[in-house]
Amino acid sequence: MRIAVNAIFLQKDHLEGYGHFVQEIIRRLVLQHPEHEFIFVFDRPYDQKFIYASNVTPLVVSPAARHPLAFFTWYNLKAPLALRKYQPDVWWQPYGFCSLFTRIPQLLVVHDLAFLHYPKFIPWYHRLYYRFFTKRFLQKATSILAVSGFTKEDLQKNYQIPGHKLVVVPEAAREIFRPMDFDGKETIKQKFTGGKEYFLFTGGIHPRKNLLNLLKAFSLFKKWQRSNMKLVIAGRLAWQYDDFLEKLKTYKYRDDVVLTGYVTDEVLAQLTASAYAMIYPSLLEGFGLPILEAMQSGVTVVASNTGSMPETGGTAALYADPNDPDAIALHLLAIYRDENKRSELVRQGLERAAAFTWDNTASQVWKALCDTAAGA
Repeated sequence: MRIAVNAIFLQKDHLEGYGHFVQEIIRRLVLQHPEHEFIFVFDRPYDQKFIYASNVTPLVVSPAARHPLAFFTWYNLKAPLALRKYQPDVWWQPYGFCSLFTRIPQLLVVHDLAFLHYPKFIPWYHRLYYRFFTKRFLQKATSILAVSGFTKEDLQKNYQIPGHKLVVVPEAAREIFRPMDFDGKETIKQKFTGGKEYFLFTGGIHPRKNLLNLLKAFSLFKKWQRSNMKLVIAGRLAWQYDDFLEKLKTYKYRDDVVLTGYVTDEVLAQLTASAYAMIYPSLLEGFGLPILEAMQSGVTVVASNTGSMPETGGTAALYADPNDPDAIALHLLAIYRDENKRSELVRQGLERAAAFTWDNTASQVWKALCDTAAGA
């Protein structure tokens, strides 16, 4: 079988969510199935480290697909034309977009429908593109994978996708996320918080991540407890972050908030494992991977009770309305004051994270690729 793979997010030092998702799955499939050929379609020069074995053929197709006009050109004109000489049996599209003008059977992955629920948090030109084309992508794709039951239900509710066309394939935490010993944690705390304990948020600074309510919840915790706890926010400036940065300038506990900016995967894993607790108050997530990453690292999680997050964390996390800072703060206070409760959540979290593995996810994706190629 010859498999085309949309590899535009496989970028050295900038993998982030989509890139990690693709790498964890496709690296396994390439190595597990050396008898099959994989065509990796990039939109810019690639790093050799992504060519995992000799059965991978890299293909660079311009223009870089980073804005709506380039999206349309790359997916519908340039990439299909470049693939003609290879005649792939299936094309994996893991980022929510697919080609409308190709005859290659396509397996489409949908992570979320955030543009429907929070349109104001997306640039208007991207929003128009999503609104106009998403239904067409879903109709064109031979098969569709959703990363959670929540996303599957969202697709069925808004686009009436037939059940036989739609399969749930969850994500998992990477192996670098694991518990650390005492000395390792102390080293990280000394580096980032002067040795103080800290609550952690990981992800881009973006309105959908709900960081203003996170600041309010942290204020309430500090008011009630009067501890030297810090709040570490590990992530890049993503979109519409000016309001958050302005509010932070006059924030009462500004000296207790640490913005790390973008950090490497290794540092992110160390920050996660050294945290007192993970706070993930996002308004909507298609899966909520930082929840599993924290659990696999032996860290308690307080997350939103919306979207996919209760599905991801199960009974091993505490949940609160993301629009209710008091509810978030009460959970923080509870785990701070009750070490037994916190320890029990850590134990449950480790068990919960173990139920999700990239090996299982890769196997499910492989079956879906074979079914799609066969016209299932």
